[in-house]
Amino acid sequence: MKDQLAKIRAEALAALEGVQDAAGLDGLRVKYLGKKGELTGVLKMMGKLSPEERPVMGQMANDVRAALEKALDEASQKLEAAALALRLKAEAIDVTIPGQAVAVGREHPMNIALNEMKDIFTGMGFTIMDGPEVELAAYNFDRLNAEEGHPSRDWSDTFYFDQDSRVMLRSQTSPMQVRAMDTLPLPIRILAPGRVYRKDEVDATHSPMFHQVEGLVIDKGVTMADLKGALNTVAERLFGEGTKTRFRPHHFPFTEPSCEMDVQCHKCGGVGCPTCTGEGWIELLGAGMVHPRVLEMAGIDPEVYSGWAFGFGLERLALRRFKIDDVRLIFENNIRFLEQF
Repeated sequence: MKDQLAKIRAEALAALEGVQDAAGLDGLRVKYLGKKGELTGVLKMMGKLSPEERPVMGQMANDVRAALEKALDEASQKLEAAALALRLKAEAIDVTIPGQAVAVGREHPMNIALNEMKDIFTGMGFTIMDGPEVELAAYNFDRLNAEEGHPSRDWSDTFYFDQDSRVMLRSQTSPMQVRAMDTLPLPIRILAPGRVYRKDEVDATHSPMFHQVEGLVIDKGVTMADLKGALNTVAERLFGEGTKTRFRPHHFPFTEPSCEMDVQCHKCGGVGCPTCTGEGWIELLGAGMVHPRVLEMAGIDPEVYSGWAFGFGLERLALRRFKIDDVRLIFENNIRFLEQF
């Protein structure tokens, strides 16, 4: 038995010297110290020894076990250290190599224009309002004096969700004007920006999804002169002092009288070009005095109060603001285009 124990010790220590990985190490542990291992097999023969030999062989077996366990632990530590060294080498970072430049995002030109609008109007005492894009026709049309049969309610112009034409993607942010008149105390000054949807063909100045900003003022003694003065001030704040504008008579069911405001084309200076379709002017917004019937439907006495409202496409504002010649560039997510701003 003494020779067996010595042989097991020598063979195990020699095997541990050449172990290459954790799997091999675990195999040696099982082979020599496991329940069916070689050392365990020798210990099972202790019962055949004489009483005098048992203590001596037991001590020798314990010494062999201790030596093997120590060697196993040392081999395990060496393998872990080697694995860590390989990992550190593989994951090493050369701090002397120049780093990669971090791409810094830029504010979208449309958001720049919107934030400028918000700053201008909040400075004039306006409150910013937001509302649902899926809207009821009652708010989008009925309460704005656009009754059944009005061209804007046709399926060829508006995105409806139901056959009864009662639920829709809003075609304007004007419903927020109605909601403001229903919920806010008088006097009212609100700005309502947001996405709107119309069945427009895509071209240099049109898109079926675009952004609109509408404003509403309701107070005593409000006149058309207040409307024109405010909008001219906004145009100069946005496009620079001396910006040329013009007001043309128009018709909207929710305002009376109504007008449209144009700004001189930034591309051609009024001569005529593809951007302005040869007219020299770009339509910026529609506006007018709030129709008395709209006030009445909101429970506001038109004999006491009057108001004005306007609405414009934010994309067209950005076109004029940054001298962009095609609205489609705003939606294409072209990094080279956006980096200019």
